[in-house]
Amino acid sequence: MTSGDLTELTIKEATHLLRLGSISASDLVTAHVERIEQLDARVKAYLRMTQEVWERQAEEADRKLRDGDAPPLAGIPIAIKDVLCVKGVETTAGSQILRGFKPPYTATAVQRLFDAGAVMLGVTNCDEFAMGSSTENSSYFPTRNPHDLLRVPGGSSGGSAAAVAAGEAMISLGTDTGGSIRQPAALCGVVGMKPTYGRVSRYGLIAFASSLDQIGPFARSVDDAALVLSLMSGLDPLDATSSQRPGMEVLNNYGAGVKGMRLGVPREYYDVEGIEPGVKAAIDAALLILRREGAEIVDVSLPHTDYGLAAYYIIAPAECSSNLARFDGVKYGLSEEDSPNVTELYTQTRRKGFGTEVRRRVMLGTYALSSGYYDAYYLKAQKVRTLIKRDFDAAFEKCDAIVSATSPTVAFPIGTKTQDPLSMYLCDVLTLGGNLAGLPGISVPCGTSDGLPVGLQVLGPQWGENVCLRVARAYEEASEIRAEVATPSPLQGRGSG
Repeated sequence: MTSGDLTELTIKEATHLLRLGSISASDLVTAHVERIEQLDARVKAYLRMTQEVWERQAEEADRKLRDGDAPPLAGIPIAIKDVLCVKGVETTAGSQILRGFKPPYTATAVQRLFDAGAVMLGVTNCDEFAMGSSTENSSYFPTRNPHDLLRVPGGSSGGSAAAVAAGEAMISLGTDTGGSIRQPAALCGVVGMKPTYGRVSRYGLIAFASSLDQIGPFARSVDDAALVLSLMSGLDPLDATSSQRPGMEVLNNYGAGVKGMRLGVPREYYDVEGIEPGVKAAIDAALLILRREGAEIVDVSLPHTDYGLAAYYIIAPAECSSNLARFDGVKYGLSEEDSPNVTELYTQTRRKGFGTEVRRRVMLGTYALSSGYYDAYYLKAQKVRTLIKRDFDAAFEKCDAIVSATSPTVAFPIGTKTQDPLSMYLCDVLTLGGNLAGLPGISVPCGTSDGLPVGLQVLGPQWGENVCLRVARAYEEASEIRAEVATPSPLQGRGSG
């Protein structure tokens, strides 16, 4: 096989070749590194490469393969979002305020994949502190969509999604606070899974909004996403919010197909304001396929959807204003040491280290939590959150899973929404409800609109990852739509950037 062929494999295909001895872990890693060297100057999915790590891990994977005791991900190349700590590897959350920070520990979710034999290629770009929907808020540079270099890859996990879409990693990890796995997965034409809140440990994740954040995988197939999720899930004594449920339960019955299942289509999601005709057409086609496979499509309602965006943009900034208070330039990261006193040290460090969007959300959150406004804003938003959770509970009494578009639009041109925060926030209108309710969700490719990928979102009940995966896998098989590796040319684009 050529190196190009190796960068298009799924985990199942690669594992088969590795165990036959047809290829080595080093071959697989080298092919992906060469792909990165060929393309990433244009795509810009990666912030930094970890050569010492991949050389050591690939060598270990090859040894275990030779000895016949290889773990399930032995030799599989992965990329890690720049909000997940890896011991000794610079981790900055896409921000200048953490420049030079090398964690003394590794995030539990990452460590579990390392223990399963995965090989880390590098750290992927993201919106600063995961705040954004386009990866244009990175303090380094914007990542570009491999399907059209003039367009965004989505966000905040745009680097991780673009790396898988461009064949620069076989799988990658991202985080989802309001849609930051599912939305870029849709825009880049790959599979992206957000688990139930508590399914995956958040230990070692640089927090944005602690009651919303979850870690999940990007992959080229539903099977790959399911395997990775099962390996990284489970109880972690280092995270008090992690569930005791075994990780392997996400695989329960997930290959059973959709015959006899009831799939709900919320009218508020189907007719959401701003949905593009091509996206709606792709979703209609997906619903026809699911119906043909034996699913019953039923109407459901999520009546408080219109309040979700406002509630989210009070709760998330409030939590981020608290979480980001620790970044003051004293113990690690950027420090304006010439400041005349400690107050000026804090002020100057944070002003210089935080980008515009982060400062905006910190100020919004601080205001919402301030004396006299807490009840009017934060407390009321939490009450709306409860109503949204009840909407989902009522919907799941009528259906097994909820299906919709993942994003109301396809990837938009770089720079078109950076000066209009509200327009950018609306990118997550179909995904943030799942975070507010703590539910699992997956985005799977479901065709194109104007030549750009469209994603089908499947939301399941709490702890219903296997339900989401079951629907997504059945659709993937029936539609024969796969996450195709994109190879952008130097001048690729549609002239709209």
